[in-house]
Order: sequence, then C-alpha cells, then structure tokens
Amino acid sequence: MPAPLPVELYYLSNFRTALAWVAERYADLLTDEEQAFITTFTALPWQAQALLVRMIMRKGCHFRLSKLDYAEIGDASSAAQPLLEHGWISEQVLLHADEVAELLRKDEVLSHLPVLSRRATQKKTDLLAQLREQLPAQSFSDWCPNLDERLFSLVVGELCDRLRLMFFGNLAQDWSEFVLADLGIYRYESVDIRPESRGFQCRQDLEDYLHLRQLRISVEQGAALTEIVPPLLAFRSDNPYLCSRRSRLLFQIAQQLEKVGELELALALYEQSEHGEARWRQIRVLEQLSRDAQANEQALALSAQPGSDEESQRLARALTRLRRKLGLPAHKTTKAMGEVRSDLRLPFPAHGCVEIAVRDHLHQDEAPVHYVENTLLCSLFGLLCWEAIFAPLPGAFFHPFHSGPVDLHSADFYARRQHLFERCLQHLEQPDYGPLIKARYHEKYGLQSPFVFWGMLDEARLDLALLCIPAAHLQACFARLLRDLRANRAGMPDLIQFYPHERRYRMIEVKGPGDRLQDNQKRWLSFAAEHGITVEVCYVQWAET
Repeated sequence: MPAPLPVELYYLSNFRTALAWVAERYADLLTDEEQAFITTFTALPWQAQALLVRMIMRKGCHFRLSKLDYAEIGDASSAAQPLLEHGWISEQVLLHADEVAELLRKDEVLSHLPVLSRRATQKKTDLLAQLREQLPAQSFSDWCPNLDERLFSLVVGELCDRLRLMFFGNLAQDWSEFVLADLGIYRYESVDIRPESRGFQCRQDLEDYLHLRQLRISVEQGAALTEIVPPLLAFRSDNPYLCSRRSRLLFQIAQQLEKVGELELALALYEQSEHGEARWRQIRVLEQLSRDAQANEQALALSAQPGSDEESQRLARALTRLRRKLGLPAHKTTKAMGEVRSDLRLPFPAHGCVEIAVRDHLHQDEAPVHYVENTLLCSLFGLLCWEAIFAPLPGAFFHPFHSGPVDLHSADFYARRQHLFERCLQHLEQPDYGPLIKARYHEKYGLQSPFVFWGMLDEARLDLALLCIPAAHLQACFARLLRDLRANRAGMPDLIQFYPHERRYRMIEVKGPGDRLQDNQKRWLSFAAEHGITVEVCYVQWAET
C-alpha cells in the first residue's frame, strides 16, 4: 500500500481512491485500455500522477506549460515526461486557428498570427474564420515557431470520463465532489454500498448511457429531431436507470414536437415514454388532433387508475371539457373543498416579498409565524424516514457522494421500500416519536438529504413543530408525500403559525395582488380540508402610499 500523500495532494489521493473503487467494482466491465491505464497510473511517479489529475480536473484539454505551475508538483516539464511517453498527453495535436487564438494573449495573437494584425479593422471572429480557411490545422509549435512555450494536450480525457462515469453513475458529477467533501462544504450519509450495487451491470449499459447522452446533447444543440427519434425509439435496455433516462428524453422531444405542430409524432413519443406526465399529454394532443371521442375514451380509462393526484386532477378537467364538446352528460366529479379565505390590506413593504409582509403582520410573541413553504413538512418527513430513504438497496447508491437514492423519483421507489416506510410511520403511533425525530436531527445535522432543509430547520422551530402539529396530521401528510414524491412535496402553504400554549397551529397560503392558486396548491388545500388541517388563503392588497 502506498504511503499517505501530504495534504496538499488531496486531489491525487481522491483520484487514487476513485480508481481503486472502479477497479474493485467494475473489473469485469473494464476494457484492456482502461485496465492498462489504471495499472500504469499507479506505477507512475507521484509528480506525473498529480500533473495528470490537475489537467483532468481543469476545463478544456489544451494547456500551456507556463499555466501548469503547481508548487506541490514542482517542475511540470519533468512531471510531464512519463505522460508523454505513455501517450496520455501530446505536443503534436493539430489545432485550428481559433483554438490557438484562445490559448494566446492579445499581444501574442498579433505577434504570432500576423495575418490578424494586418487586418486589425475586421472582427476577430471573421479574421479567425478566414485564417482557418487559408491554413490547415497544425501543431502549436508550427503555429507559433518563435514562441518559447510548450503546449500539452490531454489525450486520455474521454477514457477518464468513462472511469468517472463508472464511479458516479453519471457524467453530471465531476471530481470536484471529492474536494467539496474534503472541505466540509458537503457532507454525505455513510451508506453501506456493496460491490454488486452499481449503476451499470454490463459494458453495454455504459455504451447505452453514452449513446443516450449524445442524443440529448444533439437535441440541446438543435439537431434535426427526425435524425434523433429513430435511434431513440429503437433503444432497448434491461437497466431501469437507463430506461428512465430514455423516457425523460422521449418526453422532452415530444414536448418540442407538440409546440411546433408535429402532433402525430409527438403522440407516438408520448405513448412510448413512461415519464410521469406523458399519459395526460396524450389526451391534450388527441384534442388538438380533433380526435375527441378517442381522447374521452382514453381519459376515462386512465382516470380509473390515475398515476398521481396531479394526473387525476388534469384528467377530471379533460373529461369535463371533452364531454361538453361531445354533447355527453357531465362527468361526475368530486366536489372541490371550498377554501377558507382571509383578506389583508398592507402597506407596500420597503424590503422583502409579500409572504414576509404577511408573516410580520400576523406574528405575535405568543403565536409566532414562520415562512416555511414546502420545507418544514418535508424536513420532518426526511428525519423520521431517514433509514428508509437511505436504505442500501441494490442500484440505489453507486458511490459515497449521493445526496439521495438514484431511484428517488422512479415509479417503484416506494414499493421497493414499503415495509421500511411503514415501520418509520408506525413511530407516529407511539408517544416517543418526538424524541426520535429530535435525536435524528442531532445525529444527522448537516448531512445532504433530498428532503431535509437544514438552513431552515433550527432546533427552536423543530420543537415548535413537534409540540403543535398532531401526529395524525404528520402521518397523513407523509403518506400523501409517498404517493407522489415529485409532485406532492410542492404546493404546501407559505406560512405556519404556532400556538404553543394551545398545542395547535394553522397554515397560511399567501397570494399577492393578481396572484391565484396553482393546481398543486388546490390539491393540497383539498387534502388539508379532508384531514382537518387548518389552512387559510390570505389575499393581500397594497394600501395606497
């Protein structure tokens, strides 16, 4: 085992840790090239290792030697020699004119690209385009033969990206995750990640991820959708993680097609996507195609088993609209709960938003008001159900830097953990649930979580919430969250007022001038009324100055 590195080489220690993790868990997936890289890297002098990692972590792939100045490494030219010998960096990469110009200062551009200096009145972009047409791509030394400078280009960037993909399970996270953890900026829950728990089970999974990623990038760059849709429809995988990524991309493309009027193709993509909103979007597209009878029939079928509260609400509206157009009897719907309304006329605040103005107006020492929006109930849920959320199920955690499980928003997230969540919620039937949540608060404080908002949840606010909110209300709210974690964690009222002497509370949704209730807020108000949770909607008008 190599000796521990000094603290200033933290980035190299982290990279070595990641390579060891990948070598242990993905040995059967590594190509000969990737395996050789890992083996050879560990045998290099530490100065060469450190320089390569520095280059990997930096933006771009071309680096002037004078910019590779790191005190802990020393002579970068000597450190680079083994990397050049193994072909991991190169001084012979061919560069276009604009690539060279990006590497040079303005005075160096004028000195070493003389064509530009003779046409200084033209725009730089136009000059570079002309220069690229006149001269072929060539090495940095050929472009600037009189410049006493070496340029190193990273050759193994894509290989290292594949290793990063294996470690993180995605390419959205980069090596800075280690640094943020080292600095204590982010702290993560310690999950027992077993060797078999990994994002990719076979080499094809890796290739499929990269294929889907390239299709998504092509969409973002404005490529013709007709070129992207066929390979996306033909995509097949047994990996649920990859299937969810495909469904999301299908949904995004279908939305674009719908906006530009390509309705038949949009409908076909919505039908192929398992995205949570794809089913009711099909109804809207059928309406736009004037296929109202088919839309009504499909809406009826979906409303028998809605996928979420949001879908149920949208389907009910669609059925009302469609049956009116088709001349059919009105569809029977559950009567919406009436809102409890209050009205305020307040001076226009010099600072802050309308919610803060209402909070300050209603606040009393014996009945404090807090601006919490969606954070308080979600935080209480996250603390009570911490063990279920961070359960080390296969495929839920790939590495030590997850703020939550990978499958958090998948359709079977709750089903896979149902017995764990039921056990957590059963604590609410016992008198010690408050101390349990408090103990969890102190034990986990500051750890990353998809539900707990540490910056909002100080201990005084937690004590008030546990004192004033009945366990039955918490149980109902948490059960609703679990029905649809993505949609139901939003729409909660802005303010909460505690009455600690009476051990009760009320919630207040604030609406400024011209504002109105959104759909998710209406669903939440209906739920609150059904379960006896006191909620008011406060409509604010500004007093004239």
